[in-house]
Parts: sequence; structure tokens; C-alpha cells
Amino acid sequence: MIVINKDINPEREIYYLGAIVIEILKSIPNKEVKLFDAFQLLNERKRISMNLFVLTLDWLYLLGSINHREGSIVKCF
Repeated sequence: MIVINKDINPEREIYYLGAIVIEILKSIPNKEVKLFDAFQLLNERKRISMNLFVLTLDWLYLLGSINHREGSIVKCF
């Protein structure tokens, strides 16, 4: 269960960033995108660190929304 704390800015939460990553992946016609290309596309919309980006990808991987293949993100939807 995800608990939302009222004191934390929701734009820095992984569920919010995960939604943005999914929107970006949906806009890409290929099923696969390079990790750093996805990071650059996300940073054009929302400026975050690489650590937070990787944490977001980990969360999406655990949910089964993405997979990985040799430095690329593969969307599972």
C-alpha cells in the first residue's frame, strides 16, 4: 500500500514520476528506448537526478510495466 504524506511534495514521489515515464514511453513508437535517452526525455519535462530516475525505473520494473535489455528500457504495455 502506498501511503501519501501530506508534508511531501508529490512531484518528487516515484508514483508521480513513474506516471510521467509511462507517458514518455507511450509516446515513443519503438518498444525499446535507451536508458539515457529516456532520462533526457524525462528531464525535459521534470528535472530530477539520475538516482531518483533509477529508483523510479526500479519501481516500474517491480510493477511489471517495464523490462530491461542491455542498457535499454523495454515497455511491457
